[in-house]
Amino acid sequence: MQTRTLHEMVRNQKPLTLPPTATVKKACEAMHARRVGAVLVVEHGDRLAGIFTGRDAVRLLAEGLDAAHTKLGAVMTRNPVTIAPEQNAIEALRLLADGGFRHLPVVKDGHVVGIVSRYDFRATEQARMDEETGYFEVLR
Repeated sequence: MQTRTLHEMVRNQKPLTLPPTATVKKACEAMHARRVGAVLVVEHGDRLAGIFTGRDAVRLLAEGLDAAHTKLGAVMTRNPVTIAPEQNAIEALRLLADGGFRHLPVVKDGHVVGIVSRYDFRATEQARMDEETGYFEVLR
């Protein structure tokens, strides 16, 4: 079975992006309005600087930081793992599983193309990943 490329998956996507100077409050409002779990933090138009997720928001609140005054640049994950649009869905699923995260920016030459999350993959892609994982578990 041929899996989709990331380019196919994000071709019409308009990912949520904000600059590092935006506040966490603004990011959370935007994430809530768009019903997404992550913001790609970009500089100079569309160059990826980091990622801010719902997990980061929970951590920030647990630490007692003020979302209205804390800038994304101070709390984002810098230099996140990314994937190129030419790679395929199974490769993205492997990165997500190996890294233990839910969101994966799709980047070409440092420029944001889109973002995928674990929920963007088809059942057949998930099944193939589960099959591979089971196979490698047997080899241990």
